[in-house]
Amino acid sequence: MHIPDGIVPLSVAAAGYAVTAGATWYSLRKINQQEDPQAGIPKAALLTSAFFVASWIHIPVPPTSVHLILNGLLGTVLGFYAFPAILIGLFFQAIMFQHGGLTTLGVNAAMMGIPALLAYGIFQLRTRFNLQDSQLWTGVFGFLAGSIGLALAAAIAFTILITTIPGNIDVAAERASITALIVAHMPLAIIEGIFTAMLVVFLMRVKPELLEGASTQKAAVASS
Repeated sequence: MHIPDGIVPLSVAAAGYAVTAGATWYSLRKINQQEDPQAGIPKAALLTSAFFVASWIHIPVPPTSVHLILNGLLGTVLGFYAFPAILIGLFFQAIMFQHGGLTTLGVNAAMMGIPALLAYGIFQLRTRFNLQDSQLWTGVFGFLAGSIGLALAAAIAFTILITTIPGNIDVAAERASITALIVAHMPLAIIEGIFTAMLVVFLMRVKPELLEGASTQKAAVASS
């Protein structure tokens, strides 16, 4: 779902960099407001690596194939660290694997990173409703965060690609190809939602302090 160089107009690429700059500033500001901003760096580094290699895990969805994105998962587990983590992962994917591009780095980061932050907000609803100690509801909100994070990224990609199709090509054929690619990501959204739910339930059992909003009592028990 990476948008490569030369696909979108320069104005869209520039707008993507502007949005990414703003989202990065906001995320770093929220991180620096935490009691210990450096505490989440090891977890962020680990999941940035997972995001980096996820693009090589392809899942066949006839008539095409898609690869894991994991932006919803990163948002769920990392919170505000997710946006800079995704930005760094996309940069290395672009220069090492040619997944995406440097001119479209801002567009791709905004496309995947902003839904990741929204996924974090969705997952934190469990604390607002005082459900953070329930494994069932933690799994439910984890599924919603993981799947909606990817689905929103796919919807943003669809909107950008459909509205920027050059007029000098077969617009109908290009629109059909883009639609097929985006629709193929819908089963992947369910898969990533299930994976995210399984991960957060596992973390809740063995390392609840890694999930923001975990009860202090449970975190203390798990670390004792």
